[in-house]
Amino acid sequence: MSALILARRNLRIFFRDRTAVFFSLLSALILIGLYALVLGSLQVDNLQSRFPTATNAEVQAFVDAWVFAGITMITILTTGLAALSVFIEDSSSGRFKDFLVSPIRRASLIFGYMTSSFIVSIVMTVVVVSISQGYTAIRGNATMTATELLLALGYVVVVVAAAAFSALSGFIVTFVRSNSAFAAMSTIVGTVIGFLAGAYIPAGTLPASVVNVMNAMPFAQAAMLLRQPFTAHSAEALTDGKSEAVSALNDFYGIAISVGDFDVSSAGAFTALAIVCIVFALLSSFRLSRRIR
Repeated sequence: MSALILARRNLRIFFRDRTAVFFSLLSALILIGLYALVLGSLQVDNLQSRFPTATNAEVQAFVDAWVFAGITMITILTTGLAALSVFIEDSSSGRFKDFLVSPIRRASLIFGYMTSSFIVSIVMTVVVVSISQGYTAIRGNATMTATELLLALGYVVVVVAAAAFSALSGFIVTFVRSNSAFAAMSTIVGTVIGFLAGAYIPAGTLPASVVNVMNAMPFAQAAMLLRQPFTAHSAEALTDGKSEAVSALNDFYGIAISVGDFDVSSAGAFTALAIVCIVFALLSSFRLSRRIR
């Protein structure tokens, strides 16, 4: 019970700080800006040359869906990481001493931080997905079906990705000592993760060796799981349902990924994220327990 009370306290502190909430979405906002100003038109031009029979609306619908999948992936990690700013503040201000003289167990403190990070990641991701679907509907394009929406928000976000990346974030923040260092680190992490997930430029434009490294990481695998339901309708319309064209499109845009000759399945990506969750939950718990003194 004390862990849940602490998680609620952490959530209140985080959402009360509007600046922290804004900066938790900074990397996603940067990606939106890049596509609005430069990258979006490049992708549209590239696809129109590859699929000359597709309409401009069909091309734009696919690009929008692909971009929103990348934005969602970045949001999952950066918002959960931002929620742990409460941990940094408690550490730098010396509040841990107050906690330790109270009857609160150290395990409850750790669980409280991890739980609040997980919840923030879910809430902010649901908001971003809702905005993406609203934008898609306003433009007159097909939105995700109920099944696809549950797929994106179900096992991808709630069960695996948010938990895995919250655990990873918990491990990362144990090496940070000040608020300024945390702010700098958050910006760097958000930018790097966007690249590793293939959110800025399609994987097909990069050397095969680089793509293999990216695809072996959980970020590209989580992005793949999100892109599949996000782009299902638009990819079908863009390629006119031709299986070879769909396969080539999926490979180029990271909707289907492989490491060398090994194709990464949805089940394989799910398993990899689950392993990341377990391993880093244990590591972060160990590191956090050493910091809370």
